[in-house]
Amino acid sequence: MALAAKVELAGGRKIRERNKPAYRLAHWPIWIFVFFIAPGPSTFTLFERGFDSRNLAWLVLVLLGTGIAALRGRLPGVEPRPYIIRFVEDKPNPLYRRICYTFAWSVVIAFAVLNLAGLVVAVSSGAWRLKQIYEYGYFPIATAIWTLGAFGLLPRVKASTKGEGHERRYFYGAVWASCIAQPVLGILWKVLPHSRAADAAKLVVFTGILAAIGWLAHQGRLPRTRPIVPGEMAVSD
Repeated sequence: MALAAKVELAGGRKIRERNKPAYRLAHWPIWIFVFFIAPGPSTFTLFERGFDSRNLAWLVLVLLGTGIAALRGRLPGVEPRPYIIRFVEDKPNPLYRRICYTFAWSVVIAFAVLNLAGLVVAVSSGAWRLKQIYEYGYFPIATAIWTLGAFGLLPRVKASTKGEGHERRYFYGAVWASCIAQPVLGILWKVLPHSRAADAAKLVVFTGILAAIGWLAHQGRLPRTRPIVPGEMAVSD
């Protein structure tokens, strides 16, 4: 028997009038990471060769930019008080939220798609071309996602926050899938040989994790992936 999808009742959620300092501080590193890895090819080089002066310079710029935004309360989760209180309210979605979530979508989708493409090429041809795939494929994918975000065509990036109770679950589902599947793939890359059989195993595990986590998120069985029934007050992060 199929498990019923879980939902979350807005009226059962505790309302926060303010975000505690520890809560706000905990969200800042998330956005540091998002913007730091946004230049995909240089991030690939970072994992391939290690930290260098260019990575350090970019990290300093990201720290400065996100730090200023955090002090002004212009990062999601770092606001002095929750921005979204009513999930049915047709409230304008601030520009900083739309920019941040657009870039978050781009790194979640682009890295997963390119790693999947690299695995498929390795299994089909017997050779790894992941560096070239990142070099030529990252920015077209990222630019397409940035364009969708600019037109408000992504979940959590729309002009209104009215659909937040459902849109946030798509975002967190994608984050859960990507943040679990890609570290596992990195471990397999290190411990398994670079043969077609081993690469096929990596492909099966990677796609299997993406599918399994996607299903769990669809069922609302992961944190922040349950649809929130609108009509009463609730808080979104």
